[in-house]
Amino acid sequence: MSEVLIVGGGAAGMMAGIAAAYNGNQVTIFEKNEKLGKKVYITGKGRCNVTNASDMENHMNNVMVNAKFLYGAFHALDAEDVCRMIESSGVALKTERGNRVFPESDKSSDIIWAFTKMLKDVGVQIVYNTEIKKVDKEQERVVLYDSKNKKYSGDSCIIATGGLSYPTTGSTGDGYLFAKKMGHEIVETHPSLVPFNVQEEFCKRLQGLSLKNVQLKVLDENQKEYYSEQGEMLFTHFGISGPLVLSASAYLSGNMNGHTFRGVIDLKPALDEETLDKRILKDFEENINRNFNNSLDKLLPKKMIPVVIELAGIDPFKKVHEITKEERKTLVGVIKGLPLRITGLRNYNEAIITRGGVSVKEINPKTMESKKWNHIYFVGEVLDLDAMTGGYNLQIAWSTGYLAGSSIY
Repeated sequence: MSEVLIVGGGAAGMMAGIAAAYNGNQVTIFEKNEKLGKKVYITGKGRCNVTNASDMENHMNNVMVNAKFLYGAFHALDAEDVCRMIESSGVALKTERGNRVFPESDKSSDIIWAFTKMLKDVGVQIVYNTEIKKVDKEQERVVLYDSKNKKYSGDSCIIATGGLSYPTTGSTGDGYLFAKKMGHEIVETHPSLVPFNVQEEFCKRLQGLSLKNVQLKVLDENQKEYYSEQGEMLFTHFGISGPLVLSASAYLSGNMNGHTFRGVIDLKPALDEETLDKRILKDFEENINRNFNNSLDKLLPKKMIPVVIELAGIDPFKKVHEITKEERKTLVGVIKGLPLRITGLRNYNEAIITRGGVSVKEINPKTMESKKWNHIYFVGEVLDLDAMTGGYNLQIAWSTGYLAGSSIY
């Protein structure tokens, strides 16, 4: 039996604790907050998107960097295993659009309750309100020092400190400092799955407007396409957010320097330009004697109409029957390609995950153990691993945590 010390009680740390204790080890989790899973609590807008109910291939395809490294971890614990564990603890789950798994109650607190129960059942000790400041080795023992210089020692240590996203939850980059002092390479970090700052002033006017079934494209100054998908998005006082935007940010994170990016929103992706023009003509016929600005109510959200008219450069008070074919063509162009100049990504306070972290080249993918320091393991977001939205990042945390914990005897 080993004494296992775990730094961090988030998703990866909790799962590592369960797996290590299940193997018969004596396990202690050190959590800097007053409760476990503070970041888990806010995921999925407080509903907790536990995982994605899809096969390993799909999970691998949704990992942005170092997917192959996760092969062993996903084999050790997959999405089905996670769901089984949670449901066996008494929390019912449901699967929604895109195979996203949530608690049936829509309460992330139920997921934390389930993991707290599992930890208690296997005898894991949890030390709350304790910030670990130093990880070291003395002979063959791992030693930790907290902010009061109190010393803790064990046979192994699992570092599950998270990244830099949502720092108010305790993710303040501690694990990177520990790893650096051990001689590990830290791949440059960036916020990811994060909203965009946009130059256009009209975003403020459209603040709060949610668009469904639109297409967002992101291109650089050379017209190279970085992202193109259909889905939902939202206008904010600083720019744009929502599922489409967060996903797009995963392709821009780390690429903002040296590039100029622009977004193009197709408000009617189901219609080609010719079909859209016919649709506009039909609406015009119904509003033949009205002002132009009163003729688009069936086509566009009310809040959007003045912005589209301005961008098209058409007099809003012009009578519908006076609109020329050329003006109609310009209108179609704006609806099919609303332009946005992306000035940057929002910061870690709004980022769901961190891009970059401890280089996986220096971690054993079969155990999550450091190749530089024996008996030290790194799991979850502290590693240079990140994925798209949809439950994939939490699965990385569950799987890597489980693999590390189950590798210690």
